[in-house]
Amino acid sequence: MTEHVWSYKSTAGRLTGTDLTGYKVEATDGSIGKVDKHSDEVGDAYLVVDTGVWIFGKEVLLPASTVVSIDPDEKKIFVDRTKGQIKDAPEFDRDKHLGDSGYHDELGTYYGTGAPFGGPSV
Repeated sequence: MTEHVWSYKSTAGRLTGTDLTGYKVEATDGSIGKVDKHSDEVGDAYLVVDTGVWIFGKEVLLPASTVVSIDPDEKKIFVDRTKGQIKDAPEFDRDKHLGDSGYHDELGTYYGTGAPFGGPSV
């Protein structure tokens, strides 16, 4: 069964209720920033990553399905994307995030699932 783009993979080691704010985020080819905000909502789980000076303070939204593993001891989150893929991702837009389903469709498509926000995976 294909897991939903807005849900953590069962193998990620996500402990519900753990505050991930401030955790460092590691792409497949190095560090990309830290978690500024996150959501654990079922079907709407994500990380907002502040990339800091790496790409001039851009914030990106990473669907929970991009998380490969979480190391609570090191306070690190490992994702299955390269720094370049994250750099090229649509920038996090707080206004669109709050009520524009098209924005979530765009993100779902960008991250390779083609699944609309709130809809089934393909």
